Amino acid sequence: MPLTTTPARPGTPSDAAPVTRGFGSLLLRGLLAGLIAGLLAGAFAFTFGETHVDAAIAIEEAAAAASTPDAGAAVDAAVAEEEPLVSREGQKAGLVLATSLYGIAVGGILATAYALLRRRLRTPNDSRAALSLAGAALLGAVVVPFLKYPPNPPAVGDPSTIDQRTWSYLAALVLGLIAVWAAVIAARTQHTEWRRAAAGAAAFLVVVTVAYLMLPSIDEVPTTFPPSLLWNFRITSLGVQTVLWTVLGLAFAALVAPARPAPAAAAAAPSAAA
Repeated sequence: MPLTTTPARPGTPSDAAPVTRGFGSLLLRGLLAGLIAGLLAGAFAFTFGETHVDAAIAIEEAAAAASTPDAGAAVDAAVAEEEPLVSREGQKAGLVLATSLYGIAVGGILATAYALLRRRLRTPNDSRAALSLAGAALLGAVVVPFLKYPPNPPAVGDPSTIDQRTWSYLAALVLGLIAVWAAVIAARTQHTEWRRAAAGAAAFLVVVTVAYLMLPSIDEVPTTFPPSLLWNFRITSLGVQTVLWTVLGLAFAALVAPARPAPAAAAAAPSAAA
């Protein structure tokens, strides 16, 4: 049974007839778009982010060595005991693979959301609907949590608070999506363009403000950590997510767009009708 149907709208060739797709077809398109987005996001992370991670690890190792009275055998023993399961070279080699798998996963989630919500989106354009969903996910699931709990490099953070930080971040993510939903509901209560924009923005800001006040503040950055490195790491992390969701939205929008009729078929249609 088909899950999505694009309503026909006369006047444009792409909307001349409804486009019906099943969930399997949408899911395959979402997975393919996610793979493309994950590959490009991984390339971005490898090009712009790995240098910041290496610098943070060097600071962490230097701090560990300085805190040990005997920087000889004691440090060597500690390093041997805390040998990582995956070497740094292995982590770099698997970076693009990890972002590709992540992209495939979020691509499947986007396709599922599209299949469930397509009929509720007030636009006859499939591509615009796909871009709207990807943009909403970027805003609610990435930007809102990022502004409250920006990511930290390896040398920053208390291991004893990892559970609190994880649950707080997930709460910020959920509340960010609720803020986007509230903005859509508020915008639909108005009938003019500027009032819809104002109502949506107001609802979004109210929910985000209340969420930020409710969530605990976490700041574990040492005063000795270089601010420029911290800033560059966070901006690069946001860039990776922005590349991922932007490419995902564009690729999925292109894949769900209705195919235009071939010129020969379009020319033959009037003559056949005559």
